[in-house]
Amino acid sequence: MSKALSALRWTRSSYYLLSAFVLTLGLIGYVWWPLAEEYLALIPWDRDWWRYFDWLLVNIFLFMSLAIMARADLRRDARMIAVGLAGGLVIESWGTQTEIWTYYTAERPPLWIIPAWPIAGLTIDRIVTALNRLTHRGALAMRSRIRVLAGAWKIAYWTVLLAYFAVLIDYVAPTFDKSFTWIAVALVAFFILTPIDERLALLTFLAGSGLGYYLELWGTTREAWTYYTLAKPPLFAVLSHGMAAIAFWRGVRWVDWSLGKTRWTHHEEKYVRPD
Repeated sequence: MSKALSALRWTRSSYYLLSAFVLTLGLIGYVWWPLAEEYLALIPWDRDWWRYFDWLLVNIFLFMSLAIMARADLRRDARMIAVGLAGGLVIESWGTQTEIWTYYTAERPPLWIIPAWPIAGLTIDRIVTALNRLTHRGALAMRSRIRVLAGAWKIAYWTVLLAYFAVLIDYVAPTFDKSFTWIAVALVAFFILTPIDERLALLTFLAGSGLGYYLELWGTTREAWTYYTLAKPPLFAVLSHGMAAIAFWRGVRWVDWSLGKTRWTHHEEKYVRPD
């Protein structure tokens, strides 16, 4: 058991973070109990309830709970939580106000969904940390090809992110009459055209998209939210989680830089002075 906990790198902060996560879920359930009650009423508890139980949602929450506990550090994670809350509110406001997607409660946006964004941000941070270690070790094992690998990461970054931008433009085109959409597109273009580390940015995009697929699969198939194309889920939505992850990562770096002391970089376990 101790070896398993050592591998997961749980700290005292891990339990604080998990407690805050569970408390948030409890608060959401209490404040929006009619929604929870309506959802639970769909399950026939008197017969074969396990066939109707939402195992996908349970597995998503279990994975995210375990992920956010790994290598937890409240000093660093507090900044991701703040950026995630602010960023999630902006994203949900844009999507619901332009009606690119709508919630079954018709709220624009619903406040109960906002806490999911920082939790997803922390989960993606942990995934990227693991991916970063794997790719970094692979690069060290091929020292003679470092320049070639760096060039490959850049090519992959521009190929993937520009392809996403094309998907974004095509999907949000019907809302070009909304100023909110132009602001969102401009921000995405800024993040894509000003990479600070192509390898980490691409890993963040892939991790965010991977987690985003399961979140969107759950939300759209349960009709908690619906996109205007009625796809379940649309490619745009899945990849946009990757773009949001990049925006949150850059936001945390900006906060660290603005504090003027230290910044957390490259998903490593040490602080370094700003350049």
